[in-house]
Amino acid sequence: MSTTPRIDSAIPGQPADFGSVMSHIPNTTGRFFDLYAEFWQNGVINPHLKEMTRLRNARVTDCGY
Repeated sequence: MSTTPRIDSAIPGQPADFGSVMSHIPNTTGRFFDLYAEFWQNGVINPHLKEMTRLRNARVTDCGY
């Protein structure tokens, strides 16, 4: 999995990264971050376990973030 987006930045002069690419669709981006915050801040799974799972997934997929 590449950490280099295949879409150009929506912000002139900014490199293409997750935030600048998501700026192409601001309404969806806002909703995505609302959902992401809900997932990490609430739920039945312990936050420590969520973080361990996130880190393991990043390692398995060779995620550069």
